[in-house]
Amino acid sequence: MNRSKAFIGVLLVCAVLFGITSCGDEVIVKPASKLRLEYELATYDTIDVDCPYSFQKNRLSRLVAKRGCGVNLEYPNMKATVYLTYQPVREGNLKKLLQDAQKLTYDHTVKANEIFEQPRVDSINKVFGMFYMINGDAATQSQFYVTDSLNHFVAGSLYFESKPNFDSIYPAVVYLRDDIRRIMETITWKN
Repeated sequence: MNRSKAFIGVLLVCAVLFGITSCGDEVIVKPASKLRLEYELATYDTIDVDCPYSFQKNRLSRLVAKRGCGVNLEYPNMKATVYLTYQPVREGNLKKLLQDAQKLTYDHTVKANEIFEQPRVDSINKVFGMFYMINGDAATQSQFYVTDSLNHFVAGSLYFESKPNFDSIYPAVVYLRDDIRRIMETITWKN
């Protein structure tokens, strides 16, 4: 019994000496750092697809035409895509198109912290719509729709190819929201 107490005492003394001698370096507190993402200044080209509308797109995006006058704008460096869909306005379907676009946005309230709306009214070019900024870990961070109220309806959504983490993708979200605003501001209808 005495031998085991002596052995434990020696181990305790060795542990204390080891702890004292191994902590020779001074502790330096480092400031919290955050990832800094910077993107090129956006330059735009007018896209004239074989559809009843045209708009300006960022040169960093790659346009992929889809059936039914839909368009995907892929941003490979950000692993993001803006999906555009086109629907002709027919007698009686405008209300349904507007309800569907709004419902699609507000289905994200489960994960969204907040949703901001910015109306778009351009009576000269007959472009009316809504831009939604969705903050939080929702599947999409921006959605919009524009229409001339008579013939054309375009809806768009921004999605990233990763699990939503709003804090991590925020710089890309801000950049792409500016691109979406540019689409809304430059969309023109063809006769």
